[in-house]
Amino acid sequence: MNAYAAPQFSNIESYLDSQLRKSLLRFITCGSVDDGKSTMIGRLLYESKMIFDDQLASLKNESKKFGTQGEEIDFALLVDGLAAEREQGITIDVAYRFFSTDARKFIVADTPGHEQYTRNMATGASTADLAIVMIDARKGVLTQTRRHSFIVSLVGIKHVVLCINKMDLVGYSQETFDAIRADYQEFAKDLGFESIQAIPVSALKGDNIVERSENTPWYDGPPIMTYLDTVEIRSDAKEKAFRMPVQWVNRPNLDFRGFAGQILSGAVKPGDKVRALPSGKSSRVERVVAMGGDLDEAVEGHSVTLTLEDEIDISRGDVLCADNEPAEVSDQFQATILWMSDGEMFPGRSYVMKIGARECQVQITEQKYKIDVNTRAHEAAKTLHLNEIGVCNIALDREIAFDAYKDNRRMGGFIIIDRMTNETVGMGLINFALRRASNIHKQTLDVSKDVRASMKGQKPVILWFTGLSGAGKSTVANIVEKRLTHMGKHTYTLDGDNVRHGLNHDLGFTDADRVENIRRVGEVSKLMIDAGLIVLVSFISPFRAERRIVRQMVEDGEFWEVFVDAPLEVAERRDVKGLYKKARAGEIKNFTGIDSPYEPPEDPELHIETHKLSPDEAADLVLKRLEAAGFLVQPD
Repeated sequence: MNAYAAPQFSNIESYLDSQLRKSLLRFITCGSVDDGKSTMIGRLLYESKMIFDDQLASLKNESKKFGTQGEEIDFALLVDGLAAEREQGITIDVAYRFFSTDARKFIVADTPGHEQYTRNMATGASTADLAIVMIDARKGVLTQTRRHSFIVSLVGIKHVVLCINKMDLVGYSQETFDAIRADYQEFAKDLGFESIQAIPVSALKGDNIVERSENTPWYDGPPIMTYLDTVEIRSDAKEKAFRMPVQWVNRPNLDFRGFAGQILSGAVKPGDKVRALPSGKSSRVERVVAMGGDLDEAVEGHSVTLTLEDEIDISRGDVLCADNEPAEVSDQFQATILWMSDGEMFPGRSYVMKIGARECQVQITEQKYKIDVNTRAHEAAKTLHLNEIGVCNIALDREIAFDAYKDNRRMGGFIIIDRMTNETVGMGLINFALRRASNIHKQTLDVSKDVRASMKGQKPVILWFTGLSGAGKSTVANIVEKRLTHMGKHTYTLDGDNVRHGLNHDLGFTDADRVENIRRVGEVSKLMIDAGLIVLVSFISPFRAERRIVRQMVEDGEFWEVFVDAPLEVAERRDVKGLYKKARAGEIKNFTGIDSPYEPPEDPELHIETHKLSPDEAADLVLKRLEAAGFLVQPD
């Protein structure tokens, strides 16, 4: 085979200009494990002459090494670059490849089929215009086929090539092809695809890849390459209103202040009136600055710096919009979430949300339902696990500018990051803002927390007693409160067992319920701090993340983490309620210390070892520390 050679042009500039004029199609291959996705891409690269002679020779040697017989080439090896992928014969990471024909340029993402790596597939789909859904003709439509197709529709891809592969292994049977096509079209009829083009292929043999195969005389449609060259992908980004998230405030000197970013939709030119969100301030564009100089107009896809006629406070993460068609602003939304972590999603836990150039804290406030990818039925669920898709209400710690995902993919899509591990644990699509976000406003009150605390002659604080069941939390907290009361201080104790009789009677002991348990108690504690009280909270509260959330609800110094520490064997000996015995016998599930983890504090304000101190000695230590810190004296 000859190495790829570019068409002859009079000079390099004319060649580059011809390439720039070609349209670009981004597409993915997806489907279940071993459906032939990597082989398909390898075949496309081979047939489009994007493989050099030395690469071809190396590929033939590699093919023999990995068991291919005779002169056949294992095209999957072109894109399965990881050693683990070659050894296991599966795709793990997303492999991006570029190739070009006379008609069009392509960027293809080879995405993994294994369920464990669904998150990688979703990443590849998020920027694609078209999806090639691979199906093994011997197996038909599988659960992972449905899951990937649902994600494809979820992220807004409208065009699907249903590639029914390995037709050579079923004797190029038209009956098999027709049955699989009908099965898939029935499943996909409500997914909102604008087109589904079914093509019978053998990626390994080359049937219906570049030319129509003689082995399928009953098929009168286009081969894959012809279809990719000619399919019309309508992009209305240029027709949409102007949107540009600010990625950087460009201030090289005192005479220049501009706002740099990539235009996501619409167009902008000098003189246009724009609005900065979420502040809502408006101004006119003075200059549109690009690397080569000022532009008369910039459109979707351009990276530019805008200068404005007025001095407006704009920061990274803000969004510049057309003044007459601004984006919406809110801090509460309904969103569709794909969970991508081995650890389950916890409503109430604080995560990091990244949308555009903006990062903020987000809580899943309500898990409304999860979606069965096979039937698309809505199922009741309190949380999401790996690869599950659900619809949730979410709340942010600040307002952001957004468009619904269906209207603007890049203004309505976000990722969720675990604050402890920095792992990307989910991706989400904003459906709409919740009405209560615009209807509810914080009421200003004349009587403040400082006034209430001054009347009581004390500084408010949360004493958060955490530790294993039987460590002595409630015992120590009870003694501390009695002594504070004798001193004339105003207190209240929130005990784990007592709260579960009322406020949290609807919660169980799963990890998700424990998170919600602590979130509610944290909100109540915050209200009591506002009332000027010394609040004693006695909860196992096994997760550091939730204790950290409560700390962040109040001002610095108002949350004291008191680690009531006792070895597990000591706590079990004190087991007056018989809980450990029942947990060991399997009668109680999700019991902390037995079959549910406890994460001890890393840097508590107080560390009390109750196997070394008596309850009275422990209480004395707490009071001495409170007095030394000034919480028991009249505030200034």
